[in-house]
Amino acid sequence: MDKQLLFTPGPVNVAETLRTAICKEDICHREADFDALLAGIEQKILSLFQIRKRERYRAVVITGSGTAANEAILSSVVGDGAVLILSNGEFGGRLHKTSVIHNKKTHLIEMPWGTAFDMPQIAAYLATHKIDVVAMVHHETCSGMLNPLAKIGALVKASGALFVVDGVSSVGAEMIDMEAYHIAFVSSSSSKALGSYPGLSFVVGRKKQFKRLKHHSAKTTYLNLATFYTFLKTHSQTPNTPAVPLFFALDQALTDILSEGVLKRHARIKARADLLRSGMRRLNLDFLVDEADMCSMLTTVQVPASVSVHDLRARLREKSIIIYEGKGCFAGKVFQVGNIGELSDDDIRYFLSTLKDVLLTLQADAADLVIQVRPKQKLRAVSPVPSHVRVVS
Repeated sequence: MDKQLLFTPGPVNVAETLRTAICKEDICHREADFDALLAGIEQKILSLFQIRKRERYRAVVITGSGTAANEAILSSVVGDGAVLILSNGEFGGRLHKTSVIHNKKTHLIEMPWGTAFDMPQIAAYLATHKIDVVAMVHHETCSGMLNPLAKIGALVKASGALFVVDGVSSVGAEMIDMEAYHIAFVSSSSSKALGSYPGLSFVVGRKKQFKRLKHHSAKTTYLNLATFYTFLKTHSQTPNTPAVPLFFALDQALTDILSEGVLKRHARIKARADLLRSGMRRLNLDFLVDEADMCSMLTTVQVPASVSVHDLRARLREKSIIIYEGKGCFAGKVFQVGNIGELSDDDIRYFLSTLKDVLLTLQADAADLVIQVRPKQKLRAVSPVPSHVRVVS
């Protein structure tokens, strides 16, 4: 294997077309060349979302990760109003932490990581509290759970609040209908399901909501969303010096997606997930959340009782395969496998074959340890034992 295979939710293995694009000629970000580049990226982002009334929406691009885009939203759209954060994972918690810094009237409905939101609870809270903005994560990558935009969007609209969404790891893999789900602003990143290099993020929003930002006092300088919108509208530029090579790469990534077709792209990512999940089910591995609740770009897998996640990750790395370990309350209990970026079906089959071998090795090592520690007792089967393993007594 002459490269690492990034089976992660980002960063990802990028296409050769992007490696070429990032090395394009040098241009000045205050010249017409960059104006045209940014204008093209904006239109491609709106096409990615398949927005029907595109004249009502704009997209600003920020040099910074997805967290930068989320902080731009939370520091710019709330003003002196109240914001309700819905959290059921690490990144919902990050939204809350960010909001508390910028907004005195920050409310929180928090569920345990990987637990679905209680819709009646949210409806009741909105009915009994004056909330101006509701913010949530679409794909909570700590668990792999995909939160329901349509249901929550309907509750938010009924309450009269604005709905803002962290779509950092779902945009490009899942359909986000901003109009149907009543979303005012959504954030995302270049380096996840879009398949580009890390370092850029963007915010898509309704034009009328961008215009209203000028009535709020600025809470940040670099991440003031109103300033980004003004520069986009008046100059087709960014207010600060952008990472121009990354803009070339993002433009190429969007071009590649649109050339393939957005729905075909989603279907291809989903097919990869299905191939991975069916293979891991054959290894008798269990998933953290129900498949119906998963995003199509990431699978969170429970670790067999006899296997150390750290050892599993290290053994896979020796075979040029990179996975994630669980975080927080999931640390030591799960590992995560992404299926975005330039991964082929052959790469997935190689991963499954290697995972099988590594699990067998680690489980055999664990069984040997039991024999050494308890030589006079009958060896208990290591659970779970893959169905393809033949136990010889």
